[in-house]
Amino acid sequence: MDVRAHIIVKGMVQGVGFRWFVHSRASRLGLVGYVRNLYNGDVEIEVEGDRSLVESLISEIRIGPRFADVQDVLVTYKPYEGTFRGFEIR
Repeated sequence: MDVRAHIIVKGMVQGVGFRWFVHSRASRLGLVGYVRNLYNGDVEIEVEGDRSLVESLISEIRIGPRFADVQDVLVTYKPYEGTFRGFEIR
């Protein structure tokens, strides 16, 4: 079943390759959406795809890349919209 998830990642997640990490993992899983830095130091992810694949991505996000320090991951599931065509870094 396809879902859409809005994800906020808190911690030391900017300046450590976090967006590239998410882009790589999401693309490998065949998910679509975007990742971007927020002004408050968090990272925002909007992703669509099969629920089990989205959950796999969330599991990888909780660990993050080598130099990141993920403190919290907030996930809100939404109805699938099908508006994305690929996964991009914004």
